[in-house]
Amino acid sequence: MDSLPIDTAPHTSVAEHHTFRPRRQTQQSLPMQHTLRHAISAVGIGLHTGQSIRISLQPAPVGHGVVFQRTDLPQAAPLPARYDSVIDTRLSTVLGQQAHPENRIATVEHLMAALNGCGIDNVLVLVDGPEVPVFDGSSTDFVFLLDCAGRTQQTLPRKMFEVLEPVRVEHGNAFVELLPSTSPGLSLSLSIEFSARAIGRQAYTLDLTPTSFRTELAASRTFTLREEIDALHQAGLARGGSLDNAVVVDGEHVLNPSGLRSPDEFIRHKMLDAVGDLYLAGGVLQARLRGHRSGHGLNNQLLRKLFARHSAWREVGSVAASAAAA
Repeated sequence: MDSLPIDTAPHTSVAEHHTFRPRRQTQQSLPMQHTLRHAISAVGIGLHTGQSIRISLQPAPVGHGVVFQRTDLPQAAPLPARYDSVIDTRLSTVLGQQAHPENRIATVEHLMAALNGCGIDNVLVLVDGPEVPVFDGSSTDFVFLLDCAGRTQQTLPRKMFEVLEPVRVEHGNAFVELLPSTSPGLSLSLSIEFSARAIGRQAYTLDLTPTSFRTELAASRTFTLREEIDALHQAGLARGGSLDNAVVVDGEHVLNPSGLRSPDEFIRHKMLDAVGDLYLAGGVLQARLRGHRSGHGLNNQLLRKLFARHSAWREVGSVAASAAAA
């Protein structure tokens, strides 16, 4: 969850750069798609609605991708976990249909981060409410569910997108950008800056792998400032929020009795959010991500700008790549 709402349509600017052409992977070197071995379900509280919500993660066929489905709305259309299905980013990443505003699913980012970090490509996510359960405010419980369900390799390479040109979006003194990388996978370097002394300025750099996600990011919880809570409640939000599922900061103090899970838990959670938001590319990114004070809004605008500029990326893997190689 973004502790400070960000406009979903910020002004953007891009510097001119020469096109960079990374070394291409061969078809034989591409990692394969994976889905779940078994279905698994759990019940938790929605952070904003306070409702008890059941979530079920179902195996899906090769090429299916990550798709969300409301089970409490008759004939609700499936919602692909893609950047162009995002309809709101003010306090979480929300998937939905503009033409059918009741068909929406909020707070998908922590689950998406777990799916990205654990290398799950194809899954059907069933929820019987308007948001994904928050559990403890991190991705830990989602990783646990995925481990319990198991992982099965499928028959086609993963869908991957190489970033070939720098793409950057800005809003005020916040920015986020994707840069070409010669290394496989996603590398992230982010920083934040808050006036609250308990947070201050923090920075973190990580090469995303299943091991680094589990050990360095998964347990980092969402956070908010004490003075923002009343405004959230007045807006009908954060009804399910508590010290059990969010870190609350009041000036130089962390109000959670158990304290922080790491001194830099705040920036780690921002990076966790970015890992989830960027998996809405519809595949794995091969790129370097840099950003300062970025949030869900800028992350979504970055993907929209990337895929609108066809010279800035190249698809690797997927059904199309397999057919071309054959």
